[in-house]
Amino acid sequence: MRTVRRIRSHLRAFRRARRNRTDLVGWLGRRPQLLVSTAVYETMSIFANRLDTHLKDLAELKTAGLVNCEFCLDIGSVIAQYSGMTEREVIELPRYRTSDAYTELEKLVIAYAEAVTTTPAVGLEELRAQLLTHLGKAELTELAAAIAWENQRARLNQALGVRPTGMAEGMVCALPESRLG
Repeated sequence: MRTVRRIRSHLRAFRRARRNRTDLVGWLGRRPQLLVSTAVYETMSIFANRLDTHLKDLAELKTAGLVNCEFCLDIGSVIAQYSGMTEREVIELPRYRTSDAYTELEKLVIAYAEAVTTTPAVGLEELRAQLLTHLGKAELTELAAAIAWENQRARLNQALGVRPTGMAEGMVCALPESRLG
């Protein structure tokens, strides 16, 4: 059932696109192997659902904010809200440590996304150990893969100049955060 809800969230978000719809596909279409491999990885990440999708959405949106990818923040904000993230959770991501909008586990997930996205990655051993008290190894693997993939997506989008599509217009949208080391 998680997979069906996740697919619906993604489809609803894509239907909201108002402009720049073909930026990424236009670039990747020049290298069909990359287009296909990206589509396969995106699809498989949707079907990988051991990890609660709310936690995955939190991690991905935090990562998009840290990398400052406008396209990722646009689509990520909509998908997260369609998946059940509250407006308050979206707004308070930059201040998650002091916010009471998140549970202890959610704060650990966001901190892990932050640590993985920092260059070089720092503090991972302690966070990984803390997360493993709440999550199984398969869930942690999925979380790490989601964060790493969001980093790849965001950096590729920025490198190619992929612009936001306006999916989040009329909704709360996460904002870019200050650059990490």
